[in-house]
Amino acid sequence: MSDPFVLVTGSSTGIGKACALYLAKNGFSVIAGVRKTDDAKTLELAAGANLQGIELDIANSDSIAAAAAKITEMTGESGLAGIVNNAGISVSGPMEFLSRDDWRKQFEVNVFGHVDVTKALLPALRKDVARRGFGSARIMLIGSIAGRVSMPILGPYCASKHAIASIAASLRMELRKQGIHVCLIEPGAIQSEIWRKGEEFVDTTSNGDPIRKLYGPEIDAVLRSARHSAKNAIPAEVVARLVHRCMTSAHPPRRRTVGRDAMFAAFLRRILPGSVFDRVLLAALKIG
Repeated sequence: MSDPFVLVTGSSTGIGKACALYLAKNGFSVIAGVRKTDDAKTLELAAGANLQGIELDIANSDSIAAAAAKITEMTGESGLAGIVNNAGISVSGPMEFLSRDDWRKQFEVNVFGHVDVTKALLPALRKDVARRGFGSARIMLIGSIAGRVSMPILGPYCASKHAIASIAASLRMELRKQGIHVCLIEPGAIQSEIWRKGEEFVDTTSNGDPIRKLYGPEIDAVLRSARHSAKNAIPAEVVARLVHRCMTSAHPPRRRTVGRDAMFAAFLRRILPGSVFDRVLLAALKIG
């Protein structure tokens, strides 16, 4: 029996790249979704014969349809053993200054794209169940601790990750009788390009900017937090190992946080009343 096929979206950098390479080296035939051909070639050189790159922009319906057709052809009657819905972006800014297009951009990638990829490939997942048995296929959604704990200035990103958590829960119940497991993974600070990209927003504001006049302390607080998180971030391979476990365990976890920071934040969110938690968070951010 050939190695099971797994699709990993957003494989160019960070968690997606780590997952694609780790799975390819540990018993899976990986289909790595990327937006640039050069990224596919780099991954294929690093992973060898067990990885094939495929162009996939999950914010584009035509790209999803084309990729799904190609994946269906590649996997044939073997089907698809798993989807790692990882691709994501972060849209930052005070809600007052964010346009509807800003919100659309955030949700097109972090929410709608994952839903559309999953919908398009459910028939391929069912083929895997038919071949390998009930419970063989897996859908993994890479959420974030931001799906439990919201932050100022990161409203769109946090909202998208809250949405992914709800989608994962609903999808898990819908697919349980079809033998497809759904796992939600919520990392904290992971070594990734997202920290540099987050700082780009702050760099666009100056002391004379109306955004900074109204929301300067909040922007600075989130930037300090991001820099601290980046400094203490854990390797993306930690998430990759958990993804591998979700793919291979007979009883994969339904929802799992990754990293001490994420586990601690989730614990506080669970035990503290909302008003108390808000005060603790604002104090930690040093926002008066």
